[in-house]
Amino acid sequence: MNNQDTIIALSTPSGSGAIGVIRLSGPEAISLTNAVFAGKDLEKQATHTLHFGLIKDGDHIIDEVVASLFVAPKSYTKENVVEISCHGSNYIIQQIINLLISKGARAAKPGEFTLRAFLNGAFDLSQAEAVADLIASNSKASHDVAMQQMRGGFANELKGLREQLIHFASMIELELDFAEEDVEFANREQLKNLVNKINYVLQRLISSFEMGNVIKNGVPIVIAGKPNVGKSTLLNALLNEERAIVSDIAGTTRDTIEDELTIGGIVFRFIDTAGIRDTADIIEALGVERTLEKMKQAKLIIYMADAAQSIAEIEEQIRGLAQLGIPYLILVNKAELLTDTQRKAFEALNVVFVSAKAKQGIDELKTTLLEQVNLHHINTSETLVTNIRHVEALKQTEHALQRVLTNVDNPVTSDFLAMDIKQALHYLGEITGTVTTDDLLENIFTKFCIGK
Repeated sequence: MNNQDTIIALSTPSGSGAIGVIRLSGPEAISLTNAVFAGKDLEKQATHTLHFGLIKDGDHIIDEVVASLFVAPKSYTKENVVEISCHGSNYIIQQIINLLISKGARAAKPGEFTLRAFLNGAFDLSQAEAVADLIASNSKASHDVAMQQMRGGFANELKGLREQLIHFASMIELELDFAEEDVEFANREQLKNLVNKINYVLQRLISSFEMGNVIKNGVPIVIAGKPNVGKSTLLNALLNEERAIVSDIAGTTRDTIEDELTIGGIVFRFIDTAGIRDTADIIEALGVERTLEKMKQAKLIIYMADAAQSIAEIEEQIRGLAQLGIPYLILVNKAELLTDTQRKAFEALNVVFVSAKAKQGIDELKTTLLEQVNLHHINTSETLVTNIRHVEALKQTEHALQRVLTNVDNPVTSDFLAMDIKQALHYLGEITGTVTTDDLLENIFTKFCIGK
């Protein structure tokens, strides 16, 4: 990778709009822009200033623009950066980008601006990954978690642990230099206390992943039940649109239908499924099989019954749900058809009553869902791990430190202790980017959008 190149890309979404923002970064970002800019001499202007002018290809005027200057190192990438705000015509945008490429710029790769920011020390690798999470955030909770990580919450927590480990590693390395004199510079009891303290933090971070991942990707909720109890009608009522086909014919839904809804700042992924029943229809049977698979992956199952079903039948279904070990909520649809006696009998099962067709009880259902997943009480200012790569590195760190504890209590030489501590430091360093490989960086940054 050549960081001496000046790169260029559209940073706003493609498609026609009021404006488009074209970003350049690199040593020649200002001089290249200045070569096609009719207005003030950009090379003589201060950082963080805006300048109105024309983008011209020779005598041909392409557009009136505003050029924003960010002089190194006071920019996102810590390089010279220019952002050209032009009219949002695809034709204009491509004309400007092609013109600047002809002058010496290079088209940026996905995530290359953020990669340069990382390589130039603007932030660590976990913060860089949080940039992508922030762009992808689609709820208050996922936004808050990404913002907390991007501002260094996770990195700062790991930095303190790593510094203490480095101190002990250096003391043990010193012991190796005096191996013949049989001296200990690293107090073993203090080392054990530190490792136990670090493992406690690691376990908390690892256990936070389940919650962090749900906040990041949404709470998967399966709507299950017998055919024709109103599952698709409920999905439509929740989303307030005709998302699923509704019919009086049993077995209409033969595959899963998914859509998202934000409730109380939390994204819920509702999955409408094929009705569960024995069927000779091969296609419908495949739908039932998929329903059972989706139920196993759910964070919560809404088991939907209707007023025509008996208490005994619902109780039998509940026993099957309990075997999955996944939290469930019993929903009784067509509640307006229930007699007072029936309603009291259902209430003993702690059910939620709705009339999906009339959209009655939907707000109460949403409140119950929030209470069931218990995510709206989460303090998103605390460190929550949302990245599977981070979790794996934390687990590897924990394993290495467990070996340290084992070896401290056994007669092993200092070089074995030093090796295990170095392993723990290596895995912690992988999270923040203290330890990197080209393959790791490529895997992370190619998932970014172009222009970021």
